Order: sequence, then structure tokens, then C-alpha cells
Amino acid sequence: MKRWVRMLAAGFFLAASAQVQAAGTHMAVFTRQGTFEDVRDAVDMAITGRGLVVNNVSHIGEMLERTGKDLGGARQVYLKAEALEFCSAVASRKMMEVDADNIVFCPYVIAIYVLPENPKEVRVAYRKPQMVGSTASRKALKEVDALLSGIVKEALQ
Repeated sequence: MKRWVRMLAAGFFLAASAQVQAAGTHMAVFTRQGTFEDVRDAVDMAITGRGLVVNNVSHIGEMLERTGKDLGGARQVYLKAEALEFCSAVASRKMMEVDADNIVFCPYVIAIYVLPENPKEVRVAYRKPQMVGSTASRKALKEVDALLSGIVKEALQ
């Protein structure tokens, strides 16, 4: 119940539409005004709402902050940054049945992060699967891209 209340509140704070920050053949990056926690929770809900399971949460921002001084890092890269890793048995099976080498596109990862120079803007990004292989392979990979895009767009609406 607490989570639903938080998500409802997030919806009010995130009422403005998401903007595409960068799009290309290798990644899609969207931006949203709001808090990191609200956007991260919205992405998590968009994943789990499809019956998918987040297998791992990578705390990338904390790792870089913790190791930065020891490695000679001079600046803070992120205020906050996490990546949610998950898979879809249906989409993954389709893409791997048509081309076993498509295993490299699994698991799927959606990153949520805030840059120090713009603390009120949350970015949500994912690697776009490359359209490779046979016609059937490219079709299956397009379905994976549509799944990832759909998750992000739902989370940011």
C-alpha cells in the first residue's frame, strides 16, 4: 500500500512529459524532472507490472563515489545512479531461437541517473539492441527494443 501511495505521489510530481535527450543506434536516453527515487520506482513498477523480475540492481553511482579517490577520480560523475537488470523469457527466447548468438543482448538493463550539474533532472537510458542477423533475428530484436522503450515510456508518463 505504501508503495502505491508513493507511486501516486510520483505521478503528480512527474506530470510533465518526458523528453528524449539522446537517441541513436546504440542507446536511448530520456529525461524527466523529479526525484531519482520516484523515477527509479516508476521504472521498477513498469518492469514488474509486465510480470518481469528485476534480477539485479547495480549501484553504479555509489561504486564510483566509493572508488573514485583511490583511482584518482577528480570529479563526481553522478549524484545518484543505478541500473536495473532484468529479462523477459518470451522476448529472449524469440531472439535466441532465431539466432543463438543473440544471447549477448540479454539481460536487459535500464539505467536511472542524475548528473551533478542538473540535480532536478533524472535520466533514464537503455542500450538499444543492434538490428543484426536474419530477418527473423532483426524482427525479434525490434520486439526487445519495443519492450524496453515501452517500459521507459510507461514509467515516465
